[in-house]
Amino acid sequence: MKAPFEELATLDRLVHEPARLSILTALASCESADFLYLQRLTGLSKGNLSSHLSKLEEAGLLVVTKQFKGKTPNTQLAISEQGRRAIEQHWEQLDRLRSSTRQWEPEGVE
Repeated sequence: MKAPFEELATLDRLVHEPARLSILTALASCESADFLYLQRLTGLSKGNLSSHLSKLEEAGLLVVTKQFKGKTPNTQLAISEQGRRAIEQHWEQLDRLRSSTRQWEPEGVE
């Protein structure tokens, strides 16, 4: 039997990266969030958050809507259906991996 740890190599690195995992998980739990709220929630700098959001948007995992509230720019972020499927599959894969590691016994070790 293969060690379950080999499955770690199959995780989607776009989703698994800690900042992006945090962003997608947060957005999956709400309809949408604005940039500043997401920045406070994740603790990321503006530049770092912006960079990760661009990668997620390019991959089709979230939707960015830029608008004005009065004279103030406002960026709204929402997870796409593709993003929702990706984050759900990612957490399911992590749950399976956690379960299989609890049951795994190394060969040749007593």
